[in-house]
Amino acid sequence: MAFDALLKLDAWRRACRLAVEVYALTDQCRHFAYRDQVTRSALSIASNIAEGYERDTQKDRIRFLYTAKGSCAECWTQLLIGIEAGLVERDKAYRLVDEARQVARMISGLIRNFQAKA
Repeated sequence: MAFDALLKLDAWRRACRLAVEVYALTDQCRHFAYRDQVTRSALSIASNIAEGYERDTQKDRIRFLYTAKGSCAECWTQLLIGIEAGLVERDKAYRLVDEARQVARMISGLIRNFQAKA
């Protein structure tokens, strides 16, 4: 189920793209700790979706999806802090904040779907 299903999953694809865009946004950021933290949170979203889809039980899948959703909140929070601190370009970062929030909503839908099946 995992690999083929994952390739078709919009939430995972958008989470992957979000991580790439966060890397690009922060590429020139000289504040290593900030750059490291925000890229890790962005990378964690797609990674936890993928890990959940590799699990054998609905309970495990749901747990990893909740972790991915939490990483969305971490990512958009860090982007907002980066905006306020002048570490990232405002317009691009706001667009990524919105994308992280949309991915979180998609993950919520996946969680509801798996909970209905459990």
